Amino acid sequence: MTEVRTAALTGLFACILLMPAQVNAERPYINDKKAPDSRHDLDVIQKHLTETLPANRRATVCIDLGEGSGSGVVVTADGLILTAAHVTGGVGKEFTVIFEDGRKAKAESLGLISTSDCAMAKIIEPGTWPHVEMDRDDTTQLGDWVYSLGHSGGFDKERGVVVRLGRIVQVKDSTFQSDCSLIGGDSGGPLFDLNGKLVGIHSRVGMRVPENMHVPLREFVKNWDALSRSEFVGDGPFAKRPEKGKGFLGLGTKSRSEGGLSVDKVGRESPAEKAGMKAGDILLKMDGVELKTKEQFQDMLKEKAPDDRVALELLREGKLETLTLRLGER
Repeated sequence: MTEVRTAALTGLFACILLMPAQVNAERPYINDKKAPDSRHDLDVIQKHLTETLPANRRATVCIDLGEGSGSGVVVTADGLILTAAHVTGGVGKEFTVIFEDGRKAKAESLGLISTSDCAMAKIIEPGTWPHVEMDRDDTTQLGDWVYSLGHSGGFDKERGVVVRLGRIVQVKDSTFQSDCSLIGGDSGGPLFDLNGKLVGIHSRVGMRVPENMHVPLREFVKNWDALSRSEFVGDGPFAKRPEKGKGFLGLGTKSRSEGGLSVDKVGRESPAEKAGMKAGDILLKMDGVELKTKEQFQDMLKEKAPDDRVALELLREGKLETLTLRLGER
């Protein structure tokens, strides 16, 4: 009997160890008060903020686009990022993310929802990355205390990530409005509740500082599969769908009687040059299709949009090589 009891207790302890931690932290009472009316109320807000802020700052990244920047937040250990569609601007774009400590990593945009300003990206370098917990249960209510993080005005290592405290002042189907003060560079950054869970992503910064809109996390959850599959969804105002025929490679070619195309010119700073193509290369195939004439090659490129990925098989000094690159924009 003792052995049976011991085995049962062992199994019970094993189950307890395997049980996930409590998902829904207790709702802070301060959310349900019209305003703090004591020093204790203020201490409660401060305690929640100081306990959750350090880890969330570590996972908030600056998205360096070269000609500008936005913000984002890492939500998985393998580097999945949530941000705004108007920050990434498209599917399959490569950029650099910068963590608060200055560490940089290469990332690539995945899918976006152009009607609601959702976007997803992924760090493409190996590693385990700091990340935040998400409020997948959509618990945020009107009047809740929240705080925003972002790389306001761009990355600044000495200053670090900027934090601003506020409340949810309006709730709609696809937007939250808060009175957290946001400026340029904060777009795509995270909005957290007092328990430190991600509840939204910054979308539109208002003409007046307190008028700032956020995409609720539920919009990301609802479209998670499409975002993960790198789909461009909708024809909304936050991202412009790429147009076929505007893809730019930057090559001058000539047809060859022996088949294939000879490369006689490579444009400076073009996608072709950046991929390592050289004058004298012989193009044999694009995306597995054998190239026979210059006109055929041009017709194939007319079906391509900026940021489309193409695979070029070529002959260089008697050796076969394959280069994969992304097209630029005309």
